[in-house]
Amino acid sequence: MIYVHVPFCGSFCSYCDFYSEIGSKRAYDLYADSLCEEIKRRRSEFRRSPSTLYFGGGTPSILPLHIIKRIIGALSDYAPFEELTMEANPEDIRDKGPEYVLGLKSLGVNRMSMGVQSFDDAELRRMNRRHDAAGAMEAFGILRDCGFTNISLDLIFGDSRMSESSWAETLRLAVLLHPEHISCYQLTVEGDNALARMKAEGRYTEASDEVCETQYKMLCKALGDAGYRHYEISNFALPGYEAVHNSAYWSRAPYVGLGPSAHSFDGTRRSWNSKGLGQWTSEEEILSEEDSVVETIMLSLRTAKGCDADFLKKHSIGTALDKSLSEGRLIETNGRIRIPEEYFFISDTIIKDLI
Repeated sequence: MIYVHVPFCGSFCSYCDFYSEIGSKRAYDLYADSLCEEIKRRRSEFRRSPSTLYFGGGTPSILPLHIIKRIIGALSDYAPFEELTMEANPEDIRDKGPEYVLGLKSLGVNRMSMGVQSFDDAELRRMNRRHDAAGAMEAFGILRDCGFTNISLDLIFGDSRMSESSWAETLRLAVLLHPEHISCYQLTVEGDNALARMKAEGRYTEASDEVCETQYKMLCKALGDAGYRHYEISNFALPGYEAVHNSAYWSRAPYVGLGPSAHSFDGTRRSWNSKGLGQWTSEEEILSEEDSVVETIMLSLRTAKGCDADFLKKHSIGTALDKSLSEGRLIETNGRIRIPEEYFFISDTIIKDLI
Protein backbone atom coordinates (compact mmCIF):
# COMPACT_ATOMS: atom_id res chain seq x y z
CA MET A 1 0.00 0.00 0.00
CA ILE A 2 1.29 3.41 -0.96
CA TYR A 3 -0.30 6.73 0.03
CA VAL A 4 0.74 10.01 -1.62
CA HIS A 5 -0.24 13.25 0.12
CA VAL A 6 -0.90 16.15 -2.23
CA PRO A 7 -0.76 19.33 -0.10
CA PHE A 8 -2.53 21.78 -2.41
CA CYS A 9 -5.99 23.31 -2.58
CA GLY A 10 -7.63 26.09 -4.56
CA SER A 11 -9.16 27.40 -1.31
CA PHE A 12 -9.58 26.11 2.22
CA CYS A 13 -12.78 24.50 3.49
CA SER A 14 -14.07 25.91 6.76
CA TYR A 15 -13.85 22.55 8.56
CA CYS A 16 -10.56 21.16 7.20
CA ASP A 17 -7.52 20.62 9.42
CA PHE A 18 -5.31 18.72 6.94
CA TYR A 19 -2.03 20.25 5.82
CA SER A 20 -2.53 22.13 2.56
CA GLU A 21 -1.26 25.21 0.70
CA ILE A 22 -2.49 27.25 -2.24
CA GLY A 23 -0.94 25.74 -5.35
CA SER A 24 1.19 27.31 -8.06
CA LYS A 25 3.33 26.04 -10.95
CA ARG A 26 6.52 26.64 -8.98
CA ALA A 27 5.09 24.90 -5.91
CA TYR A 28 3.97 21.87 -7.96
CA ASP A 29 7.45 21.49 -9.46
CA LEU A 30 9.17 21.81 -6.07
CA TYR A 31 6.77 19.28 -4.57
CA ALA A 32 7.30 16.79 -7.42
CA ASP A 33 11.09 17.13 -7.15
CA SER A 34 11.02 16.41 -3.41
CA LEU A 35 8.48 13.61 -3.72
CA CYS A 36 10.40 11.76 -6.42
CA GLU A 37 13.54 12.10 -4.33
CA GLU A 38 11.71 10.61 -1.34
CA ILE A 39 10.52 7.69 -3.48
CA LYS A 40 14.12 6.90 -4.44
CA ARG A 41 15.32 7.25 -0.86
CA ARG A 42 12.68 4.94 0.57
CA ARG A 43 12.63 2.16 -2.03
CA SER A 44 13.70 -0.42 0.55
CA GLU A 45 10.41 0.16 2.42
CA PHE A 46 8.20 -0.76 -0.52
CA ARG A 47 6.87 -4.27 -0.80
CA ARG A 48 7.63 -5.76 -4.17
CA SER A 49 4.06 -5.59 -5.41
CA PRO A 50 1.94 -3.09 -3.45
CA SER A 51 -1.70 -3.64 -4.33
CA THR A 52 -2.89 -0.05 -3.99
CA LEU A 53 -1.82 3.52 -4.68
CA TYR A 54 -3.88 6.32 -3.20
CA PHE A 55 -3.55 10.06 -3.95
CA GLY A 56 -5.10 12.03 -1.08
CA GLY A 57 -4.89 15.59 0.12
CA GLY A 58 -5.41 18.39 -0.08
CA THR A 59 -6.83 18.21 -3.56
CA PRO A 60 -4.92 15.83 -5.85
CA SER A 61 -7.05 16.80 -8.85
CA ILE A 62 -5.60 20.31 -8.69
CA LEU A 63 -2.30 18.91 -10.03
CA PRO A 64 -1.55 19.17 -13.77
CA LEU A 65 -1.46 15.85 -15.60
CA HIS A 66 2.27 16.05 -16.26
CA ILE A 67 2.99 16.24 -12.50
CA ILE A 68 0.75 13.23 -11.79
CA LYS A 69 2.42 11.37 -14.65
CA ARG A 70 5.84 12.09 -13.19
CA ILE A 71 4.85 10.78 -9.75
CA ILE A 72 3.21 7.61 -11.06
CA GLY A 73 6.21 7.11 -13.32
CA ALA A 74 8.52 7.20 -10.32
CA LEU A 75 6.46 4.34 -8.86
CA SER A 76 6.22 2.39 -12.12
CA ASP A 77 8.38 -0.46 -10.75
CA TYR A 78 5.39 -1.40 -8.57
CA ALA A 79 2.64 -1.12 -11.19
CA PRO A 80 0.09 -2.19 -12.17
CA PHE A 81 -1.91 -1.45 -9.04
CA GLU A 82 -5.07 -3.37 -8.22
CA GLU A 83 -6.60 -0.11 -7.07
CA LEU A 84 -5.29 3.36 -7.97
CA THR A 85 -7.45 6.03 -6.36
CA MET A 86 -7.39 9.75 -7.05
CA GLU A 87 -9.25 12.15 -4.78
CA ALA A 88 -10.90 14.96 -6.71
CA ASN A 89 -13.05 18.02 -6.24
CA PRO A 90 -16.02 18.55 -8.58
CA GLU A 91 -14.80 21.92 -9.86
CA ASP A 92 -11.53 20.43 -11.12
CA ILE A 93 -13.33 17.68 -13.02
CA ARG A 94 -15.88 20.10 -14.45
CA ASP A 95 -13.40 22.82 -15.41
CA LYS A 96 -10.64 20.55 -16.80
CA GLY A 97 -13.16 18.34 -18.55
CA PRO A 98 -12.97 14.96 -20.27
CA GLU A 99 -9.43 15.48 -21.59
CA TYR A 100 -8.09 15.63 -18.02
CA VAL A 101 -10.20 12.70 -16.83
CA LEU A 102 -9.18 10.51 -19.75
CA GLY A 103 -5.59 11.49 -19.04
CA LEU A 104 -5.96 10.16 -15.50
CA LYS A 105 -7.36 6.90 -16.87
CA SER A 106 -4.42 6.57 -19.25
CA LEU A 107 -2.06 6.84 -16.26
CA GLY A 108 -3.76 3.89 -14.57
CA VAL A 109 -6.22 5.64 -12.27
CA ASN A 110 -9.16 3.25 -11.90
CA ARG A 111 -11.02 4.69 -8.91
CA MET A 112 -12.15 8.28 -8.30
CA SER A 113 -13.10 9.64 -4.89
CA MET A 114 -14.95 12.94 -5.26
CA GLY A 115 -15.53 15.36 -2.38
CA VAL A 116 -19.14 16.42 -2.91
CA GLN A 117 -19.96 16.87 0.83
CA SER A 118 -23.49 18.18 0.17
CA PHE A 119 -26.01 18.83 -2.59
CA ASP A 120 -27.32 21.92 -0.78
CA ASP A 121 -25.83 25.11 -2.23
CA ALA A 122 -26.24 27.08 1.00
CA GLU A 123 -24.46 24.35 2.93
CA LEU A 124 -21.64 24.27 0.37
CA ARG A 125 -21.17 28.04 0.70
CA ARG A 126 -20.94 27.72 4.48
CA MET A 127 -18.25 25.06 4.02
CA ASN A 128 -16.40 27.38 1.60
CA ARG A 129 -16.57 24.77 -1.13
CA ARG A 130 -15.87 26.00 -4.66
CA HIS A 131 -18.56 23.96 -6.41
CA ASP A 132 -22.34 23.95 -6.27
CA ALA A 133 -24.78 21.05 -6.48
CA ALA A 134 -25.22 21.34 -10.23
CA GLY A 135 -21.45 21.33 -10.70
CA ALA A 136 -21.12 18.17 -8.63
CA MET A 137 -23.76 16.44 -10.74
CA GLU A 138 -22.01 17.58 -13.92
CA ALA A 139 -18.63 16.36 -12.66
CA PHE A 140 -20.08 12.96 -11.81
CA GLY A 141 -21.50 12.72 -15.32
CA ILE A 142 -18.09 13.50 -16.83
CA LEU A 143 -16.47 10.72 -14.79
CA ARG A 144 -19.14 8.26 -15.96
CA ASP A 145 -18.93 9.39 -19.58
CA CYS A 146 -15.17 8.88 -19.50
CA GLY A 147 -15.64 5.28 -18.43
CA PHE A 148 -15.06 5.32 -14.68
CA THR A 149 -16.98 2.43 -13.15
CA ASN A 150 -15.67 2.81 -9.60
CA ILE A 151 -16.58 6.19 -8.14
CA SER A 152 -16.80 7.13 -4.48
CA LEU A 153 -18.54 10.23 -3.13
CA ASP A 154 -17.75 11.97 0.18
CA LEU A 155 -20.61 13.47 2.19
CA ILE A 156 -20.71 15.33 5.51
CA PHE A 157 -23.45 15.32 8.15
CA GLY A 158 -23.73 16.81 11.63
CA ASP A 159 -23.68 20.52 10.82
CA SER A 160 -25.97 22.25 13.32
CA ARG A 161 -27.19 24.54 10.52
CA MET A 162 -28.29 21.64 8.32
CA SER A 163 -31.99 20.79 8.30
CA GLU A 164 -33.31 17.23 8.10
CA SER A 165 -34.99 18.07 4.78
CA SER A 166 -31.71 19.33 3.33
CA TRP A 167 -29.89 16.19 4.46
CA ALA A 168 -32.66 13.99 3.07
CA GLU A 169 -32.33 15.73 -0.31
CA THR A 170 -28.55 15.26 -0.34
CA LEU A 171 -29.05 11.56 0.35
CA ARG A 172 -31.73 11.31 -2.35
CA LEU A 173 -29.45 12.83 -4.98
CA ALA A 174 -26.46 10.75 -3.92
CA VAL A 175 -28.52 7.57 -4.28
CA LEU A 176 -29.88 8.82 -7.61
CA LEU A 177 -26.32 9.10 -8.98
CA HIS A 178 -25.71 5.54 -7.76
CA PRO A 179 -21.94 5.71 -7.16
CA GLU A 180 -20.22 2.46 -6.28
CA HIS A 181 -19.08 3.79 -2.91
CA ILE A 182 -20.07 6.51 -0.42
CA SER A 183 -18.00 7.76 2.52
CA CYS A 184 -19.81 9.92 5.05
CA TYR A 185 -18.24 11.75 7.97
CA GLN A 186 -19.64 13.64 10.92
CA LEU A 187 -18.57 17.28 11.02
CA THR A 188 -16.17 17.89 13.90
CA VAL A 189 -14.53 21.07 15.11
CA GLU A 190 -10.81 20.64 15.62
CA GLY A 191 -7.49 22.32 14.95
CA ASP A 192 -7.14 25.95 13.87
CA ASN A 193 -9.53 26.29 10.96
CA ALA A 194 -12.29 28.74 10.16
CA LEU A 195 -14.99 26.66 11.86
CA ALA A 196 -12.92 26.35 15.06
CA ARG A 197 -12.45 30.11 15.12
CA MET A 198 -16.17 30.65 14.58
CA LYS A 199 -16.91 28.37 17.53
CA ALA A 200 -14.40 30.18 19.73
CA GLU A 201 -16.01 33.50 18.82
CA GLY A 202 -19.50 32.19 19.56
CA ARG A 203 -20.59 32.24 15.92
CA TYR A 204 -21.01 28.49 15.59
CA THR A 205 -22.47 25.88 17.94
CA GLU A 206 -21.85 22.20 17.28
CA ALA A 207 -24.82 19.95 16.57
CA SER A 208 -26.10 17.92 19.51
CA ASP A 209 -25.52 14.19 19.72
CA GLU A 210 -29.25 13.71 19.17
CA VAL A 211 -29.21 15.68 15.91
CA CYS A 212 -26.10 13.86 14.68
CA GLU A 213 -27.58 10.47 15.56
CA THR A 214 -30.81 11.27 13.71
CA GLN A 215 -28.89 12.28 10.58
CA TYR A 216 -26.67 9.18 10.85
CA LYS A 217 -29.73 6.93 11.06
CA MET A 218 -31.20 8.67 8.00
CA LEU A 219 -27.95 7.93 6.19
CA CYS A 220 -27.94 4.25 7.16
CA LYS A 221 -31.55 3.75 6.09
CA ALA A 222 -31.27 5.60 2.78
CA LEU A 223 -28.14 3.74 1.70
CA GLY A 224 -29.31 0.41 3.06
CA ASP A 225 -32.56 0.70 1.13
CA ALA A 226 -30.53 1.49 -2.00
CA GLY A 227 -28.48 -1.70 -1.71
CA TYR A 228 -25.28 -0.38 -0.17
CA ARG A 229 -23.38 -2.52 2.31
CA HIS A 230 -22.38 -0.68 5.49
CA TYR A 231 -18.96 -2.27 5.81
CA GLU A 232 -17.30 0.33 8.10
CA ILE A 233 -18.72 3.00 10.36
CA SER A 234 -18.28 5.78 7.80
CA ASN A 235 -18.23 3.76 4.58
CA PHE A 236 -20.83 2.16 2.33
CA ALA A 237 -20.31 0.20 -0.88
CA LEU A 238 -22.26 -1.68 -3.49
CA PRO A 239 -21.29 -5.37 -3.27
CA GLY A 240 -17.74 -5.88 -4.48
CA TYR A 241 -16.76 -2.20 -4.37
CA GLU A 242 -15.39 -1.92 -0.83
CA ALA A 243 -12.25 0.26 -0.87
CA VAL A 244 -9.22 -2.05 -0.99
CA HIS A 245 -6.81 0.62 0.25
CA ASN A 246 -8.86 1.85 3.21
CA SER A 247 -9.88 -1.67 4.21
CA ALA A 248 -6.19 -2.49 4.60
CA TYR A 249 -5.81 0.40 7.07
CA TRP A 250 -8.48 -1.10 9.29
CA SER A 251 -6.70 -4.47 9.33
CA ARG A 252 -3.40 -2.71 10.26
CA ALA A 253 -1.64 -3.74 7.06
CA PRO A 254 1.73 -2.01 6.49
CA TYR A 255 1.74 1.05 4.24
CA VAL A 256 4.16 3.72 3.04
CA GLY A 257 3.08 7.36 3.17
CA LEU A 258 4.84 9.77 0.83
CA GLY A 259 4.79 13.56 0.80
CA PRO A 260 4.62 16.25 3.48
CA SER A 261 2.62 15.27 6.60
CA ALA A 262 2.05 11.70 5.30
CA HIS A 263 2.11 8.83 7.79
CA SER A 264 3.61 5.33 7.38
CA PHE A 265 3.27 2.04 9.28
CA ASP A 266 5.38 -1.12 9.02
CA GLY A 267 3.56 -3.29 11.56
CA THR A 268 5.40 -2.12 14.68
CA ARG A 269 6.71 1.34 13.81
CA ARG A 270 4.68 4.41 12.90
CA SER A 271 6.35 7.39 11.25
CA TRP A 272 5.22 10.73 9.90
CA ASN A 273 6.67 13.40 7.64
CA SER A 274 6.94 17.07 8.53
CA LYS A 275 5.07 19.77 6.63
CA GLY A 276 6.58 21.88 3.86
CA LEU A 277 7.24 21.60 0.15
CA GLY A 278 11.02 21.25 0.30
CA GLN A 279 12.92 18.42 1.97
CA TRP A 280 10.49 17.23 4.63
CA THR A 281 11.86 15.30 7.58
CA SER A 282 10.44 12.27 9.39
CA GLU A 283 9.81 11.27 12.99
CA GLU A 284 8.79 7.88 14.31
CA GLU A 285 7.53 5.91 17.29
CA ILE A 286 7.68 2.23 18.14
CA LEU A 287 4.31 0.88 19.19
CA SER A 288 4.20 -1.12 22.39
CA GLU A 289 2.36 -4.43 22.57
CA GLU A 290 -0.42 -2.66 24.47
CA ASP A 291 -0.64 0.04 21.78
CA SER A 292 -0.97 -2.64 19.11
CA VAL A 293 -3.70 -4.47 21.01
CA VAL A 294 -5.74 -1.31 21.56
CA GLU A 295 -5.34 -0.28 17.93
CA THR A 296 -6.38 -3.72 16.68
CA ILE A 297 -9.56 -3.65 18.76
CA MET A 298 -10.44 -0.07 17.88
CA LEU A 299 -9.95 -0.49 14.13
CA SER A 300 -11.54 -3.92 13.75
CA LEU A 301 -14.66 -2.96 15.69
CA ARG A 302 -15.19 -0.06 13.27
CA THR A 303 -15.92 -2.65 10.58
CA ALA A 304 -18.88 -4.91 9.86
CA LYS A 305 -16.46 -7.84 10.05
CA GLY A 306 -15.58 -7.04 13.63
CA CYS A 307 -12.81 -8.45 15.81
CA ASP A 308 -11.57 -11.98 16.36
CA ALA A 309 -13.62 -13.22 19.33
CA ASP A 310 -10.77 -14.99 21.13
CA PHE A 311 -8.51 -11.94 20.77
CA LEU A 312 -11.17 -9.59 22.15
CA LYS A 313 -12.04 -11.89 25.05
CA LYS A 314 -8.36 -12.12 25.96
CA HIS A 315 -7.70 -8.39 25.92
CA SER A 316 -10.93 -6.68 27.01
CA ILE A 317 -11.09 -5.43 30.58
CA GLY A 318 -13.49 -6.30 33.39
CA THR A 319 -17.02 -7.37 32.57
CA ALA A 320 -17.61 -4.80 29.81
CA LEU A 321 -17.55 -7.41 27.03
CA ASP A 322 -20.11 -9.69 28.70
CA LYS A 323 -22.30 -6.70 29.49
CA SER A 324 -22.24 -5.38 25.91
CA LEU A 325 -22.95 -8.86 24.53
CA SER A 326 -25.89 -9.34 26.87
CA GLU A 327 -27.30 -5.93 25.94
CA GLY A 328 -26.94 -6.59 22.20
CA ARG A 329 -24.47 -3.75 21.67
CA LEU A 330 -22.02 -6.43 20.56
CA ILE A 331 -22.89 -9.69 18.82
CA GLU A 332 -20.80 -12.83 18.32
CA THR A 333 -21.06 -14.94 15.16
CA ASN A 334 -18.67 -17.32 13.44
CA GLY A 335 -15.78 -16.57 15.76
CA ARG A 336 -16.05 -12.79 15.37
CA ILE A 337 -17.49 -10.10 17.62
CA ARG A 338 -18.89 -6.99 16.00
CA ILE A 339 -21.00 -3.93 16.69
CA PRO A 340 -24.39 -4.15 14.95
CA GLU A 341 -25.28 -1.23 12.70
CA GLU A 342 -27.91 0.15 15.07
CA TYR A 343 -25.12 0.80 17.59
CA PHE A 344 -22.46 2.09 15.18
CA PHE A 345 -23.18 5.68 16.20
CA ILE A 346 -22.10 5.00 19.80
CA SER A 347 -19.20 2.75 18.81
CA ASP A 348 -16.63 5.01 20.49
CA THR A 349 -18.35 4.51 23.85
CA ILE A 350 -18.66 0.76 23.36
CA ILE A 351 -14.99 0.40 22.41
CA LYS A 352 -13.80 2.69 25.20
CA ASP A 353 -15.57 0.50 27.77
CA LEU A 354 -13.72 -2.56 26.45
CA ILE A 355 -10.20 -1.18 26.57
